[in-house]
Amino acid sequence: MTTTELFLIAMTIILGVPYLIWRIFRTDYWAPLVVVQILTGILLGPGLLGRMFPAYYATVFAPPVIAALNGIAWWAVMVFVWIAGIELDLREVWKQRRECGTTAAFALGIPLATGCLAALGMLAWRDGWMGEAATPWQFVLGIGMACAVTALPILILLMEKMGILREPLGQRVLRYASLDDLAIWAVLAIILLDWQRVGHQAAFLGLFAIAALAIRRLMARVPEADRYIIGLVWLAACGYGADACGLHFMVGAFLAGAVMEREWFTLEKLDGLRHNVLLVIMPIYFLSTGLRTNWQMGGTAVFVAAGVLLVASIAGKLAGVGIAGKLLGWARGDAWTIGWLLQTKALIMIIFVNVLLDRHIITSETFTALLLMAVASTMLTTPIVAPRLHRPMHRGKPEQARRRATAET
Repeated sequence: MTTTELFLIAMTIILGVPYLIWRIFRTDYWAPLVVVQILTGILLGPGLLGRMFPAYYATVFAPPVIAALNGIAWWAVMVFVWIAGIELDLREVWKQRRECGTTAAFALGIPLATGCLAALGMLAWRDGWMGEAATPWQFVLGIGMACAVTALPILILLMEKMGILREPLGQRVLRYASLDDLAIWAVLAIILLDWQRVGHQAAFLGLFAIAALAIRRLMARVPEADRYIIGLVWLAACGYGADACGLHFMVGAFLAGAVMEREWFTLEKLDGLRHNVLLVIMPIYFLSTGLRTNWQMGGTAVFVAAGVLLVASIAGKLAGVGIAGKLLGWARGDAWTIGWLLQTKALIMIIFVNVLLDRHIITSETFTALLLMAVASTMLTTPIVAPRLHRPMHRGKPEQARRRATAET
């Protein structure tokens, strides 16, 4: 068969198999379609189905097909991260800076600490977790940050399904997650800092700041239809500049979106673009992520590491949000609900650890453990949070709590 035919067979599998699983088994409550796509990518990878049916894997996912899929996956995730950057609204965060700053600091700092402890435990346990190009501090900080990540786009999707996205609780959670989302990319830039190329990286950031001012002036003057085209050109240029100087193209993609104003784009159109990216091309990224999983160290060790990381992530997030809730005097039960919502990890965390794998800071075994942890934590969110939203305290708060929630919004 030709490469084109193999590519189309691969696309049929990538789009068809997760949809059938999602629809037939009706997994939407505990595993949205994007989570099923990630799990399907793992199943279709070399570690599981590729090992069981090596002839299938070698034929369908031949090197030319993988190269074509990877190109689409790179662009898909760049567009997705760019949209996430656009949706980052720090003005609302600034209006509630004391509450948002306190919550985001504890919601990020405590799971970061517990994740770092888990990383130190992994290093003491056995070799094979740290990548060849990493120093211990990069590995430990990377794992810690992976445990602290909140996936803002998937959080939006889950809250939309639960009907709380535009309610006071949903808007509070978005503000907290926005600050954490910004911190994720800042920490990633620190981890990727290359002292041998620090001059190039500083030059890129300087040129980016100047170019961003020009782009902002241009975007404010053109119609909305032109903003999407200009924005995508800007995205490609920023991605190239960041990658060429030693940072990752994902850092450039986020920066390209973060300097844009959300008000420049109609909310419905931006939501539609995000949904279309998730529908049309992001499944290819999920498959390419699954193809990178590795079980050579042994499935037991990988699952044990994933379990330890999951406990560190959940315990740290709930503890951090609980401390913030005590300091800020939240209503009873709010910290538990918000903590679990901020526990959502899939996508952004997967993007984050893909970058760490690309830069050889973690090994493919560590990547697999982190991927399993991200999927598990995301799958737990809706079953735990949704029943609490139907309790009387969430359906009808006392008048004092209602007034406070309105004031916070």
